[in-house]
Amino acid sequence: MSKDTKKKQMYEVGENESIDECLNRMKKDGYAPVRRMEKPIFKEVERNGTVEYEPAGRQIIFEARPVE
Repeated sequence: MSKDTKKKQMYEVGENESIDECLNRMKKDGYAPVRRMEKPIFKEVERNGTVEYEPAGRQIIFEARPVE
């Protein structure tokens, strides 16, 4: 690897941001997406004295590398 090689960067899609807006932000910074990851977000709900977990959304993260 050469000294000027930049590391990979992680970009998270914001709460009020579209995927396209995140990709445009990435492109503006000089990065291109190489991998998309989604993580579920759960919330605790108490029903009849027991705690259950329900899906509440998802977190989308892009792994990006510099455009050469």
